[in-house]
Amino acid sequence: MIEAVLERSYYVVVLALAGIGAYMTIGDRHLVKKVIGLNVFQTAIFLFFIAAAFVDGGSPPLLSAPAPYVSPLPHVLILTAIVVGVSLTAVALGLIVRIYNRYGTMHEDTLRELMADD
Repeated sequence: MIEAVLERSYYVVVLALAGIGAYMTIGDRHLVKKVIGLNVFQTAIFLFFIAAAFVDGGSPPLLSAPAPYVSPLPHVLILTAIVVGVSLTAVALGLIVRIYNRYGTMHEDTLRELMADD
């Protein structure tokens, strides 16, 4: 049992990162910390897909060898997801700056009170 866990220790890291990211997103009331938590959770998902696509002893698909090869599709999808994630993070941080300029706070509870008064 412990050998199986040690062979796939990267899944433990993925679960830990996903837990930390989910806790930061749900548990914290500061908007910037929520965005950071979403990025940590997103990184855990990226690592999961890359770890799942790993083929032990795999070769690049450029060579016509009979050995198993590593599919480039998951890597391309994750690269695209990273670009989309960076773009969404930039938009989210831009919106947070606008919220801070208008209301003077980045705390969710205070924002709800201020927006209820408007």
